[in-house]
Parts: sequence; structure tokens; C-alpha cells
Amino acid sequence: MRRISSGRRYAQAAFELALERNELESWQEGLGKIADLTKDEELMALFQNPRFPFDVKRNLLQKRLGEINPLSFNLALLLASKGRLRLTGDIFQQYNGLLDAHRGIERAKVISALPLGDEESKAISRRLGEIVDRKVVIDAQVDSSIIGGFIAWIGDMLIDGSIRQRLEALKKNMVEAGR
Repeated sequence: MRRISSGRRYAQAAFELALERNELESWQEGLGKIADLTKDEELMALFQNPRFPFDVKRNLLQKRLGEINPLSFNLALLLASKGRLRLTGDIFQQYNGLLDAHRGIERAKVISALPLGDEESKAISRRLGEIVDRKVVIDAQVDSSIIGGFIAWIGDMLIDGSIRQRLEALKKNMVEAGR
């Protein structure tokens, strides 16, 4: 039997259950809390320890997570019992992707040479939205090595409008013309 290496199946199951029960936001919040909890390395070491009784793990989870969706908590218990609580970060990310798709939102990673202002961000978001025919939310990052322009990733699509890329293309054309 193939082992689940990512949280995709868990996220899909959680999303379908949340959609059916109209609990999309409470599941998102619960998965986020669990994912944040897994960033604590000392706590994760305790959960990986087979000598640590499951009842103690359950009580610790309940105390640290506080009030969350009961089914989200059950998922945390299931993952803890299987030694896979660390998958929650991936599950949370996959769940958010499914939620965005359900809401008609696409996420784009945009790298620019300088920080983008609000107007620039909105213009890029609007233009990328026209390309993919969906609402686009951008995650803006800065990398001065691109010199100017921007590079955007939307899913598997790459749009490279950087000055660096244009200079490299010009250099390639000049080398080819000089042969």
C-alpha cells in the first residue's frame, strides 16, 4: 500500500466535510491552529516519543489548541496517533488552496526589484486576473537581482517580465548574430 506523503488526501477529505457541513472557516481556523502548534519542535518531539501515553497527548493537544472545530480536533488526534501530526502544515496549505479554488481565487507569487505600492499591486493583480480569468491575490516579494519589472508565478504558469530576462535574451541574440 502506498504511503501518503503529503496532506493532499487529508485536506481533500477535510474540505469536503467542511463544505458539506458549511464549516469552511472554522475548519480553516482549526487547521491553522494545529499547523502553528507543529512549529514547536519540543512539543513535536514529545508527540514522536512512543513512550508518551496517548491520553497525555490528547490532553496536551486539547490544552494547547483551546476551542476549535471538534472534527478538526479529531483529525489532530488521528494524525497524532499515527505519528503524522507534522503533516498538518501541508494539510493546511492544501486546504487553503482548495478553499481559494472554491471561492474563485488564484494566488500568485510576484517578485519585483523594488517593493510594490498599493496601486502597483492592484494593477498587477488585475492584469494577472485577466490572464487567468479569476480573482488573483498576490504574494509580493522583493529581489533586486531582477533589476526591474517583475516575475509572476500563478500555479504552473510563469510570467517573466523582468529586465534581467530581457537583457539575457538580448545578449543571446547578439551572440547568435555575431556567429
